[in-house]
Amino acid sequence: MTFEPGVIDGASVEAVMDDIGRRASASARALAIASTEAKNAALAAMAAEIRAATAEILAANASDVADGRTKGLAASFIDRLTLTADRIEAMAKGLEDIAALADPVGRVLAAWDRPNGLHIERVATPLGVIGIIYESRPNVTADAGALCLKAGNAAILRGGSDALRSSVAIVAALRRGLAVAGLPEDAVQLVPIADRAAVGLMLAGLSGAIDVIVPRGGKSLVARVQADARVPVFSHLEGICHVYVDAAADLAMAEKIVVNAKMRRTGICGAAETLLVDRACAATHLAPLVAALKASGCEIRASAEVMALVPGCVAASEADWSTEYLDAIITVGLVDGVAGAIDHIERHGSHHTEAIVTEDAEVAARFMNEIDSAILLWNASTQFADGGEFGMGAEIGIATGKMHARGPVGVDQLVSFKYRVRGTGQVRP
Repeated sequence: MTFEPGVIDGASVEAVMDDIGRRASASARALAIASTEAKNAALAAMAAEIRAATAEILAANASDVADGRTKGLAASFIDRLTLTADRIEAMAKGLEDIAALADPVGRVLAAWDRPNGLHIERVATPLGVIGIIYESRPNVTADAGALCLKAGNAAILRGGSDALRSSVAIVAALRRGLAVAGLPEDAVQLVPIADRAAVGLMLAGLSGAIDVIVPRGGKSLVARVQADARVPVFSHLEGICHVYVDAAADLAMAEKIVVNAKMRRTGICGAAETLLVDRACAATHLAPLVAALKASGCEIRASAEVMALVPGCVAASEADWSTEYLDAIITVGLVDGVAGAIDHIERHGSHHTEAIVTEDAEVAARFMNEIDSAILLWNASTQFADGGEFGMGAEIGIATGKMHARGPVGVDQLVSFKYRVRGTGQVRP
């Protein structure tokens, strides 16, 4: 199989993508009626095949990482790209966790009877074919394929070119697991070419084959998807996440949360990018928080007011307040209480995830009620913005829009519904 721009084994990008779409549609029809037992057996087999292919996946990933280093990719990007034996085991375990979830398909969401005797049910059904466009995080390949399968959907995966070898190896294992369980291998397909024309064809819907697009990546990717898509989109906008430390915050707790929110993994969308501190506690809380971040290796980009109080920071530009760094950098500013924090977040945030640290329940309630973000946390790290941490098994992404899905997109968000109406011969007068 060749990976030349525009062609694969001599076929055009258009021909390759049309074929992928046709095969996905056929698989989606089979998955829509697959039993829970069949889907769970496939997920178990997929997990086993991932484990059996560990050496193969690590070898493919080593080539991707070597190329990434040659290209000069940032350390945080290399971290997202890198697989280890432990991360592959976590990937396999994630598939088993998804198998253990309740099947969302066929659930009766609501039921009622009409005066004329009609019995009406709203029932969860698969979406159909889901196109997932994501950047270089190879674990997303397994998570997305498995979540779509559990919800009875076929998946067309278009990962980042920097992780193409890794994704090819992972998808090969997933497809072997599907075959073992007797489900269509084409239920999970990977776009095997890096040509960006393939993305355009997906956004156009592949001649009606794709029902929903899920973008997971940086601002430029999501902006292109939102601008060009001709099918519905679950938007996963950049994670400009904030931590607000209130005057009533316990300082030791605040230090622990702030450092974890920023530094546990800087390259994930739930990493904090801005720290806001209440002016009322700046004298006691600001310097220790900045010192704790610096001690963990974080660069501080600060407002002029913060720089005057804590020497050794870099001056923040206006753009910094609206930047997703995905790196060991954080912007720090002072605000006038929770009202100031709310105003700042609504002005600069991306409606992803925000956290407040405070012992004042009324202040926390105002923060969580008035901020319009997908995830809000009280006295906890923003790094909990994750489907697995929510008990959802895994996620395709964090949806920051307001339609259909919001927050972690897991199996329960990958279904639609239909109405089933039972009568006894009724006709409408």
